[in-house]
Amino acid sequence: MAKSKTLFSIFLVLVVILVTAKAQSFHQSISPASLGLQEEKLSHLRFYFHDVVSGPNPTALRVAQAQTTNNSATSFGAVDVIDDTLTIAPESNSKVVGKAQGIYAFASQDEIGLLMVMNLVFVEERLNGSTLSLLGRNTVSSPVREMSIVGGTGVFRFARGYAQAKTVSFTAQEAVVEYNVFVDPRFDRSLSPKSLGLRKEKLSHLHFYFHDILSGQNPTAVRVAQAAMTATSPTVFGAVMMADDPLTVGPEPNSKVIGKAQGIYASASQNDLGLLMVTTRNKGFSHEKNCG
Repeated sequence: MAKSKTLFSIFLVLVVILVTAKAQSFHQSISPASLGLQEEKLSHLRFYFHDVVSGPNPTALRVAQAQTTNNSATSFGAVDVIDDTLTIAPESNSKVVGKAQGIYAFASQDEIGLLMVMNLVFVEERLNGSTLSLLGRNTVSSPVREMSIVGGTGVFRFARGYAQAKTVSFTAQEAVVEYNVFVDPRFDRSLSPKSLGLRKEKLSHLHFYFHDILSGQNPTAVRVAQAAMTATSPTVFGAVMMADDPLTVGPEPNSKVIGKAQGIYASASQNDLGLLMVTTRNKGFSHEKNCG
């Protein structure tokens, strides 16, 4: 168990770093030339990720593992749900700028390699309420690990970019990771095609209703994993659900079905009912030209 927690801590100490800054700052613009770019501008966010794996108030909970995980040198098969604090400085009592909510899984048998799927939820200044979605592979033994920013909400709608992580410190209880995130700001202001760098293209708008059935004779969402403390959590923190939910053209359950939402969602917040959503579609949308 101690070995497992140590490996977990090492992993948590991933920090994203790309450019070293002398002064502590959370959000700034940087020169494209410094990154080998010519015409585009990038927004740079730097913060510290605190992953608490033990103690009275852990922010990372083990929700599932394989029968062989405890005997694995890399904790292969372990899955953890996180609600980690993001701060402006490495100290845990420094100013909070957001939360990292999501899942990481130990997905390598040869090294400590993590699959990272999480939302960066910001509360600071003009970014309050906005999120960035991070997806990627994190090999803990590497000095710097790079992951993709695949989307966002709020001022980060249509965001694209990358994050680099670098270990700052870790103990048996907590890992501190510095994140440097670089996002193309052309995608964080407007939904107009012109602002997105598009000319003749148009944006599509899909409107449908998602039916998540948790009980009864034919539930479409089932709980597949949870932490030991999930049952006593007011936000069901740590619960992981598998869903195969119908999408309909109207709010009524018997209205026309146009597709399916298939995937998982996890309760990834200790303070409110905040879900990490990872879903796709089965055979695509079944309605008219969107079929497939």
